Amino acid sequence: MKLLIDDLGSPVGTIAIVSDGQNLCAVDFRGFDDRMMGFLRKRFEGEVEVEQVRDPQGFTTALQRYFDGDFAAVDDLPVAPGGTPFQQRVWAALREIPSGTTKTYGQLAADLGNPAASRAVGLANSLNPIAIVVPCHRVIGANGTLTGYAGGLERKEWLLGHEGARSTTTNKQQMTLSFAQGQLE
Repeated sequence: MKLLIDDLGSPVGTIAIVSDGQNLCAVDFRGFDDRMMGFLRKRFEGEVEVEQVRDPQGFTTALQRYFDGDFAAVDDLPVAPGGTPFQQRVWAALREIPSGTTKTYGQLAADLGNPAASRAVGLANSLNPIAIVVPCHRVIGANGTLTGYAGGLERKEWLLGHEGARSTTTNKQQMTLSFAQGQLE
């Protein structure tokens, strides 16, 4: 399978954006390339060839607009994450969480009709191949704490602060400086 890839420099590090020519297939942080390519090989059942292109289908521009503060810029982007039917339901439900808000794993499980499935929701969340656009960073622990994020909790906290979900202005500024200096990539 031939896929298109572009990179976007952002306040939380360089982001890889992967498209099949129509849909987003992956959005991940550079430094996690092996994980991303593993997801893509599994998704497309075999070898994956990537071609570096500029702004495939305008996806890079949309993500840049998100980082510029236009959170709705990524809301309607077409995605093709693959996954099991349950994972697809979880990932679709993630896209329903408005920017600037959070939900717990239990709340998300209840939204899906199975309040006892919070661990399964957490596992599906951790396997989301399309960061930011499928906003798994908006899911938090039952006690309001930040829990796992494949890109690192620092990034999760920055993204939530950027969207206004948490008051992390000081941390956001410090973390932007750290990412710019390459300390967290």
